Amino acid sequence: MEFSNVTAFAKANLYFGGKVVSHAIQMEDGSKKTFGIIFPGEYHFDTEAAERMEITDGSCTVKIDGQESSVKYSSGQHFDIEANSGFSIEIAEGTTQYICSYR
Repeated sequence: MEFSNVTAFAKANLYFGGKVVSHAIQMEDGSKKTFGIIFPGEYHFDTEAAERMEITDGSCTVKIDGQESSVKYSSGQHFDIEANSGFSIEIAEGTTQYICSYR
């Protein structure tokens, strides 16, 4: 996936000891996206804004806060998280790459 006419922020955000690496861009309309890579492990994220997570490579298992079951997502799929919520994501093997759009 390619983005045009954006402002890219070179400094990475590192989470969980560098096992989740995220870079931010600001779109021409002012909206923000992050994209990055997640290494094997299980991680929990809290959300302030509503988000759409698009899986661009690899796979993961996600349990959104308040839901009873986990769902597996692969490249080309996405999931949505409400504002002021959270989700757990597990990468069993390999790496997973994503694009997060704030809604």
